[in-house]
Amino acid sequence: MHNQFSRTELLLGAENMERLARSRVAVFGIGGVGGYTVEALARSGVGTLDLIDNDTVSLTNLNRQIIALHSTIGQYKVDVAAARIHDICPETVVHAHRCFYLPETAGEFDFTRYDCVVDAIDTVTGKLELVMRAKEAGVPIICSMGAGNKLDPSAFRAADIYETKVCPLARVMRTECRKRGIRKLRVVYSEEPPITPAQSTESVPGKRSTPGSAAFVPSVAGMILAGEVIRILCGRNSG
Repeated sequence: MHNQFSRTELLLGAENMERLARSRVAVFGIGGVGGYTVEALARSGVGTLDLIDNDTVSLTNLNRQIIALHSTIGQYKVDVAAARIHDICPETVVHAHRCFYLPETAGEFDFTRYDCVVDAIDTVTGKLELVMRAKEAGVPIICSMGAGNKLDPSAFRAADIYETKVCPLARVMRTECRKRGIRKLRVVYSEEPPITPAQSTESVPGKRSTPGSAAFVPSVAGMILAGEVIRILCGRNSG
């Protein structure tokens, strides 16, 4: 009998589709990268999704975020994503957490409940805390590196953090992971040198400049992340 996942089952097989249906994945950060990851996981048949983000949809999200529409501006991203997922697959269980993930809020999450964790947040401290918590719980995690100030979607790669190059965020993460004794970490990163953005009207003196972004870059990173998660859940080698 045909169902909405029949075409995916032709590639993955019935046993793997059952594995995906039983799986629970947490996606931290539902923005330009994480939003696409969440949608791809839902369309792939992952049974339970935890969405973690405390941000709301803004006008400047419209250029790249799949959940950003004029009708969703001002709404919490996790709520918009949850509604979208339920429209795609009503059977999917969604836990929406309006939370900005930092070491101070890490205790709100039990990582042993997850079969895989996706890091699509922006702060280094949050990323490192996610990695440490996932490693302690013995849960696979895959992290997104920088997607801002990029224009070449073909430059993204999936690799171990110690194999990365060019990406400034990956360089910082390599250093910090080494300090913490983290020997392996699967990441998605770009080998395109960052572009220096023009002066933004959003810029605030004394604060980090607003990164430039394009619709076709974070979406690719998000899809690669989702593909890596599906490989992990299906027991396939991520390389």
